[in-house]
Amino acid sequence: MKYPLNLQSKIIAIAPQIYVTDSDGTGVLYVKQKLLKLREHVEVFTDNTKEKKLCDIRTDQIIDWSASYNFTDNQGNPFGGIRRKGLRSLWRARYEVYSGESNSVTEFNVSEESVLTRFIDGIFGGIPIIGFLTGYVANPTYIVTDSSGKAVMRLRKKPALWEGKFSIESLSELSASQQTRILVGLLMMVLLEKNRG
Repeated sequence: MKYPLNLQSKIIAIAPQIYVTDSDGTGVLYVKQKLLKLREHVEVFTDNTKEKKLCDIRTDQIIDWSASYNFTDNQGNPFGGIRRKGLRSLWRARYEVYSGESNSVTEFNVSEESVLTRFIDGIFGGIPIIGFLTGYVANPTYIVTDSSGKAVMRLRKKPALWEGKFSIESLSELSASQQTRILVGLLMMVLLEKNRG
């Protein structure tokens, strides 16, 4: 994939969808969240034609502050997942990306870079009219680090009013499976954090 990748999603949509393109504008991933499911189910395709499914993202919990979202390939084999770090995410969003089964050891950590951005978004996000504009001003950035603390990817929200726009930068060499795990994890995280605009 040619970085930076660009993510685009409509804020007002019946079923949440994310379109991912590379730096040339070629579609590389398409995400569609299934509606009316007690347990979340998200499908990830290689493009928006939905001809080839890359993986499914599912959770076993109905409502859980620290739910794990497991990734399975199109043959049903688990290859990782992402889980929110519950109470530690109150001030700064934090997630763990793991390989294999949900009880596996954390491979990567994802954390929001600025507590101030989250604070501003939380304070002004619920105010009519002003809250609408926070999606243009309060733009969080998330950093992905490996187990040694080295930054490997960065997800940055771009200013936008009617849609969610993000870019993903690669900061380090990673294997294809590691890139896939991180990208699928970031896509799920964007869906989970979508209420922040």
